[in-house]
Amino acid sequence: MPKMKSNSGAAKRFKRNAAGSYKRAQSHLRHILTKKSSKRKRHLGEMLEIHENDVRMVRRMLPYS
Repeated sequence: MPKMKSNSGAAKRFKRNAAGSYKRAQSHLRHILTKKSSKRKRHLGEMLEIHENDVRMVRRMLPYS
């Protein structure tokens, strides 16, 4: 039986926690940063857990995570 392939786009975007949930980065922190407040940029830098409705889809895309 051949190995299953991970979705390479998903592998770059999601990481698995020790608890088994997945974490993701937030958007809007690449450019046009001058008009955004320091507080907003600081909060956008935090990692968040993905929503429980998306866990099944991400787990399917990352079979070896």
